[in-house]
Amino acid sequence: MQTHAAKRVEIIIEAPMQGRLTDALTRAGVTGYTVLPVLGGSGRSGDWTREGQVGRGGMVAVVCLIRPERLDSLLDAAFTVVARHIGVVSVSDCEVLRAERF
Repeated sequence: MQTHAAKRVEIIIEAPMQGRLTDALTRAGVTGYTVLPVLGGSGRSGDWTREGQVGRGGMVAVVCLIRPERLDSLLDAAFTVVARHIGVVSVSDCEVLRAERF
């Protein structure tokens, strides 16, 4: 089966900022993404979990699979939101089937 080169971008951000991030991605031409809850983790500030948080606290992961030539516009859009808030952006190479969907 033939696969096609793509980029996987994962953005971990504070849950209340999800709407701003996905709006920025949409304006940048990103046509699809998946939002996942993040249950906990550890970083510069130490360990944390979602337990005991009220409302939309905590973090979410926004995952995008895109064509490599669209990466710069996605990162520019994401950085406008992530730069002012807690967040991590990672990019990795991947292979996809049905490239016309990306």
